[in-house]
Amino acid sequence: MENIEHKSLYKEIPFNQQQFQRLNKGYNSVFKFGRMSVGLVTPVEDYISSSVPTMRDHIARAQLAEELGFSSIWLRDVPFNVPSFGDAGQLFDPFVYLGFLAAQTKTISLGVASIVLPLRHPAHVAKAAASVDVLSNGRLILGVASGDRPQEYPAMNINFEDRGKLFRHSFDYIRQMHTSDPVLNNVFGDFMGDIDMLPKPTSKKLPLLITGSSQQSSEWIAGNGDGWMLYPRESKIQARIIQEWNEQVKVLERAPQPVMQPLYFDLRESSVGKPQPIHLGFRSGVGYLIDYLKSLEAIGVNHVALNLRYNQSNIDKTLTTLAEKVLIEFKS
Repeated sequence: MENIEHKSLYKEIPFNQQQFQRLNKGYNSVFKFGRMSVGLVTPVEDYISSSVPTMRDHIARAQLAEELGFSSIWLRDVPFNVPSFGDAGQLFDPFVYLGFLAAQTKTISLGVASIVLPLRHPAHVAKAAASVDVLSNGRLILGVASGDRPQEYPAMNINFEDRGKLFRHSFDYIRQMHTSDPVLNNVFGDFMGDIDMLPKPTSKKLPLLITGSSQQSSEWIAGNGDGWMLYPRESKIQARIIQEWNEQVKVLERAPQPVMQPLYFDLRESSVGKPQPIHLGFRSGVGYLIDYLKSLEAIGVNHVALNLRYNQSNIDKTLTTLAEKVLIEFKS
């Protein structure tokens, strides 16, 4: 992972457009135009030798993250434990867990990275997501994806090859359910404006962030999402991808949209020595992490969700160190 300098893409956008849309409290808190924020992926624990976390102290860790000033906590949609995938996520159903987290925290944004839309009926997703958003006082950010584990699809009698089409129809359905008296006709259902779904999200629409390509064209992603979740890549490649996407968003005459990515990180107590690569991230001291996050900020990444699965130091101590030395560098 090299640390390289990049010209900020934001300078190319007219000053009066240099802001993200205002949605709910969670979205507005996490995504600041031209700035970086840092969150965490749950479970906030190390489980290096197993694909299944213990979930020990998971609520205490979420509350500690909130107290220390992390902007968000992200969970995943893993309906089945697929051995080849190698990670069972937080074990609990994402919407049940979001409701529990909403009751046990007060201010931290609650994100999902991401709900696999083709594996759920969008009526259930729309209802559950709006419910969490209202119960958390507007703290939900909903990432959505088409799914990348082929084994899950036959388990639900769904064709893996249809996931791109199903994703689009599900996305449209959810958008319509969060409007009043929806009118819609697609493979998931018909609405003629004579029935409605409640509750409605706390803002004009629920934030929907698209994960990767989700089997869609770049134009569709630029024109429909409230942001984009990217996977970690080499910095120059990531910069090019973000620049091309920003240009496409501008061509479609949309306001700028935020970008986020996860990062696996293992805190090394010593800052001496080169960083060592790990799966989708690296092992390093805080100095290198700060420089790396600033390089991402410069190319247009607005949020990074740190995953501490491979962290070898004490987790609570790691969180405190990150808060005291890293978060302070990215305060708005």
